[in-house]
Amino acid sequence: TSDNNSVLGLLKTNRKAFIDGLIETIKLTVLAIILASIWGIFLGILGISETKWLRGVSTTVIYIFRGLPLMVLAFFIYIGLPTVIGTKVPAFLAGIITLVLNEGAYTAAFVRGGFEAVEKGQMEAARSLGLPYGKAMRKVIVPQGLRIMVPSFINQFIITLKDTSILSAIGLLELTQTGTLIVARNSQGFRVWAIIAVMYLIVITLLTWLSNWVEKKVRN
Repeated sequence: TSDNNSVLGLLKTNRKAFIDGLIETIKLTVLAIILASIWGIFLGILGISETKWLRGVSTTVIYIFRGLPLMVLAFFIYIGLPTVIGTKVPAFLAGIITLVLNEGAYTAAFVRGGFEAVEKGQMEAARSLGLPYGKAMRKVIVPQGLRIMVPSFINQFIITLKDTSILSAIGLLELTQTGTLIVARNSQGFRVWAIIAVMYLIVITLLTWLSNWVEKKVRN
């Protein structure tokens, strides 16, 4: 009916599908943000290591996964990898691995830049006080570098949330795939995608508020 094709009608009729899609998107985003941050910080620290080959490993990994389009990486892990390892990779796991490798590489690049932005004199002062390189990094450089990186982390969190939409290509039933299925049933493309767009904007706004609150706490 025409009532079911109004915005309120679509929301009412497809409420469960919208909520399930949103929950899947949030789960993907939160898990990917946590794991990509850990992986990115690790790669970033390798990138400023005293050991040349470790720096080389970091640079190579960042170069590869920043260079690969996200959809190609998702297809490689979800469709290509199983033919080599002989077992199917669940779509959710493939999605998480894709996001962690891609977002982690971007995170690593600004993490490395953040650590390099800390004045060289800080490391020299720490070493002159007798601190070994590892401890000087942990106690002096990392805390200062992380403060510099906070805005970049916030930006990367938002990018990660938006990038989850690409994972609909491997059949993950997140918000974008949910919208595609609803449109296929009722052909109300404009209204359905408007609802999806508003849902993304609301979540991004909440994430930005949370991130800004964390930034203020870190900087104080």
